[in-house]
Amino acid sequence: MEIFGYIASIFIGVSLGLIGGGGSILTVPVLVYLLGIDAFLATEYSLFIVGVSSLVGSASYFKKGLVNFRIAFVFGIPSIISIFLTRNYLLPMIPDEVFAIGNFIITKNILLLLIFAALMIVASYKMIQKNAELQPEITLSQKNETLLVAGEGSVVGVLTGLVGAGGGFMIIPALVNLLKAPMKVAIGTSLIIISFNSLIGFFTSISHIRIEWNLLGKISAIAIVGIIIGSQLSKKIDGKKLKPAFGWFILAMGIYIIIKELFL
Repeated sequence: MEIFGYIASIFIGVSLGLIGGGGSILTVPVLVYLLGIDAFLATEYSLFIVGVSSLVGSASYFKKGLVNFRIAFVFGIPSIISIFLTRNYLLPMIPDEVFAIGNFIITKNILLLLIFAALMIVASYKMIQKNAELQPEITLSQKNETLLVAGEGSVVGVLTGLVGAGGGFMIIPALVNLLKAPMKVAIGTSLIIISFNSLIGFFTSISHIRIEWNLLGKISAIAIVGIIIGSQLSKKIDGKKLKPAFGWFILAMGIYIIIKELFL
């Protein structure tokens, strides 16, 4: 199964490079089900893999002037605070055995995977939905826009801290709908936000976790190759056309995780 894990790691990067998100949704399932890594440790690894590959992917957008750092600051600061609080205070509060019904026990690992599966289903809906990123414009004052974006940044931070997902599927619609950012600017800015959120989340909670740097380095390198491929493909393929198909795949994976963890 390990070889399949490495092959699947390419698609983590391809997704990030091609549609600006979705790669983090693949990371934890790849680590848990193909590489046999503990679910909690997988969320930590995911932060590093997604952070490094997103940072590499953002380079081409930065060179083209397609990154809005003011937006990244407004969205990113609340996210970073939420990630720090979640990784260092909320996650340690969750007991190893959350609750039990007869012989059926919901452990911390199962709970994290179920939360992740729910996130996958929400992400798949937004990807499948036609023109999800082009909702009718909402007329808001600049102050309300800033508050809404900061609030969504906090939500993304909690989710990133809990399950190691970058939250690109939430960030891009927020930037397009609320701040009226052009799509390419939204993707470039999203990659910057995801990279800093993920890497800061990783390094703020790394001290109490034993990291297999050899394995993490291999997966990250493969994901980086994938994001370079995805960035090149984005010049020839409209990522928006691929989003629905990718969404159905994510939906199937989310349902599979729920069935496997609860019934198999």
